[in-house]
Amino acid sequence: MSVSNTLSSPTRLGAIDIKNRVVMAPLTRMRAIEGDVPNPLAKTYYSQRAGAGLIISEATQISPLGKGYPATPGIYSAQQTQAWKEIVDAVHAKGGKIVAQLWHVGRISHSSLHAEQGLPVAPSAIAPAGKTFAADWQMHAFETPRAMTLEDIAQLKKDFETAAQNAKSAGFDGIEIHAANGYLLDQFLQDHSNHRTDAYGGSIENRIRLLSEVLESAAKVFPYDRIGVRLSPYGTFNDMADSDPIALFNAIIEKINPCGLAYLHMIEPRSTSAGGNDKVEENAPITASMFRKAFKGTFISAGGFDRALGEQAIAEGTADAVAYGRLYISNPDLAERLAINAPLTPYNRATFYGGAEAGYTDYPSM
Repeated sequence: MSVSNTLSSPTRLGAIDIKNRVVMAPLTRMRAIEGDVPNPLAKTYYSQRAGAGLIISEATQISPLGKGYPATPGIYSAQQTQAWKEIVDAVHAKGGKIVAQLWHVGRISHSSLHAEQGLPVAPSAIAPAGKTFAADWQMHAFETPRAMTLEDIAQLKKDFETAAQNAKSAGFDGIEIHAANGYLLDQFLQDHSNHRTDAYGGSIENRIRLLSEVLESAAKVFPYDRIGVRLSPYGTFNDMADSDPIALFNAIIEKINPCGLAYLHMIEPRSTSAGGNDKVEENAPITASMFRKAFKGTFISAGGFDRALGEQAIAEGTADAVAYGRLYISNPDLAERLAINAPLTPYNRATFYGGAEAGYTDYPSM
């Protein structure tokens, strides 16, 4: 394997030069403090992992209504933005690159998390199956969301633009639009959750309209070559499904190809860990092989990768960079360990969500 096509080799994601192809995946840790401000410990947590070619921040809500879990950070207030700036500065001081993942959870929420705003919103008034976290950190049945009006959609696009501006003010190297894992933009994309009859529902063209318009809003702040998009074809997390995923996701790629994005970030459905488990679907489709050739830019693949699978993806060209999640929780110097095939520290699932230093900033480096 030549040095030009390994996890340790540098590459470029649009306008973002990265020193290796090991990406820290966005990891929800639920440790924000009052006001949805990033925890002061997050500066240590992220800077410890600055050896990654790129850090993608934990999913960060663009508005109070976009919140879906207790203690997740926002990027819509001045206090939040200042806290993120300190984190970004710490990452940059260690030679790292970091982008902000912007999300709105849509129906994957509970009204107790945003009492002033009321019920969660979604493309259609369809409650997902299952239960979700409420403000009391307990699991409650999903509520039936309120179907978004055209005025709501217009406000959503403004909220994405404002969040992008705050990310720029904080010094992030770019942003990632979260359109995966059954959250709001994914809810618009897939016909299991989108039963609208207006310009944002029905045909594939209509269902991908909102993602396209959100990208246009974000591009008022960041150039397209500093914007990434995350998608999850065939993902079932958060009660998602589509009647024709191949047609849908090929149409999405065709729509975004002319933008010249920094990257497309796709999640392999073989890994169903988005909900916090380690289950691997042995017979799941390999989306990198299905969709990578259709995308004209840089491709990041995530989901169930170890060192060998990551090196294979880079060598075979099915990915330009590989995102690692759980392994980055317990190995702050994961990129360095992968480079020399060093042993990896096992993670402690009990400390993934909530808490303080334990399982967050106390994992050792080599």
